[in-house]
Amino acid sequence: MSRLNILVVEDEDAIRGMLMMVLEQAGFKSIAAVDAEDAQKALNDISPDLILLDWMLPGISGVEWARRLKKEPVYRDLPIILLTARGEEEDKVRGLEIGADDYITKPFSPKELVARVRAVLRRSGKIQGLAQIALGDLVLDTEQHRLSIGDKQLEVSPTEFRLMQFFMTHPDKVYSRTQLLDQVWGRSVYIEERTIDVHIRRLRKILGEHGREDLVQTVRGFGYRFSLME
Repeated sequence: MSRLNILVVEDEDAIRGMLMMVLEQAGFKSIAAVDAEDAQKALNDISPDLILLDWMLPGISGVEWARRLKKEPVYRDLPIILLTARGEEEDKVRGLEIGADDYITKPFSPKELVARVRAVLRRSGKIQGLAQIALGDLVLDTEQHRLSIGDKQLEVSPTEFRLMQFFMTHPDKVYSRTQLLDQVWGRSVYIEERTIDVHIRRLRKILGEHGREDLVQTVRGFGYRFSLME
């Protein structure tokens, strides 16, 4: 099986070298670009499976280039992960709103980088998903469609299972109702945003029966976060 291509767009030599080394060790093929212009030229020669893109680049910023790229039909479905040192929620939301599939806040560990790259590639259908996703004593089995805490199986609906799968592959990040609906139900389906509140309440009730209702947290004025940390 051929290796998947990751286009790494980062202007700092040391960081770019580290990213490429980590990706190569994880089994991916990495292609380097130092800015948006260089990356655009690379797209003429290769068809990357994912772009790892620094937010702040000389000339055209990474987020602006991603916005332009997503407007082109040929690149609309090309997965993009933004690398950013920005910690403010509004900046993270902006990145997702322009079409980025995920973001990673610097500094990050190589393990987190590879996990997020693989998660985005799974969602885009580039690679098959893992049979099990485990966080602490919480285990989600994607083949058996089972969610369990320890040795106890939780009774959840198919929609709540997909919601938990998204939460467990994106821990410690805040998502608005609109973003959750897009990710779990899909952008082509029209559903009231408040529908997400109903499923969140049900999930909390089910998790609460096992003393874990705190896993799904409300972030006032924005949305929800799934986290094992209080």
